[in-house]
Formats: sequence, C-alpha cells, structure tokens
Amino acid sequence: MNPKEIKSKKVFIEGAVSPQFIADSIAKHNTKTSIGAHQIFLGQIRSDEISGKKVRAIEFSAYTEMAEEEYYNIREEIFAKYDLICMHVYHSLGRINAGEINLFVFVSSVHRKDCTDACREMVELIKTRLPVFGKEIFEDEEYGWKVNR
Repeated sequence: MNPKEIKSKKVFIEGAVSPQFIADSIAKHNTKTSIGAHQIFLGQIRSDEISGKKVRAIEFSAYTEMAEEEYYNIREEIFAKYDLICMHVYHSLGRINAGEINLFVFVSSVHRKDCTDACREMVELIKTRLPVFGKEIFEDEEYGWKVNR
C-alpha cells in the first residue's frame, strides 16, 4: 500500500464501532494467506461510578486533522519497529453509550509476537499522544472530562 492510500483512510468514525463492522473487517483478511497472526484490541465504554454517579456515555471529540496526522506518525513508527502486514485503527467520535465499542485496533503479521507487541504499543500511543477528548456523561446528564486511568 502506498503512503497516499494510507493517508486517505480515516481513523475517526461517527458513533460506536459496531460488532458487524468488526466482523466484516476480520472476514476481509481471510484471502491474505501470508498472515499468521491477528491481534485485536476493542475499547469499550465502562459504566464507571464516579463520586456516586454512574457513567451513561462518553462523548468523544478531537482535533481531527491534528489527531490524524499524529496517528500517521505513530503508524509509521510501529511499522518501522515491527514486521507487520497491515494495521487498521478506528476511533469513535460523538456520544458512545456504556457497553459500546469506541476503539478498534486490528493488527496482522506473519508471527504472533510482532502482532501482539505492536497492538499493545499502538493502543498505548493512541491513549497518550492523540488529541482526543472524552466527556463522561452521567445518568443525570451532568458531565465531567474523562481522565484516563
């Protein structure tokens, strides 16, 4: 895949990542017979209790252009470090309810070690370097800014 094709793919999607989207993404890889391992990370919204209030949803926003540029920098770092065949990342924007998926990281390689290590590192770098913000919305519709735990 050439760099222009990579940059044309969008990381951010509106709304939750659906189970059907995840299943379809996996199914598309069954023709890639050089792949020996897949590693998938799914970030799901928890119904945490904070100061006696339950989280009902998280509303995600981002500096999209800046975040996508940083994503491509991270992606290049990961591909330079690990022997990967492909990697797909989707992060939700908008209101995502408790129980729904907001982050889908799907990494494929010839061998499992590169795949597992690359996926773990990718998730950590997304959490620490992308300008994505989450507003926790409580059952009473009050809100507070999410702090990564």
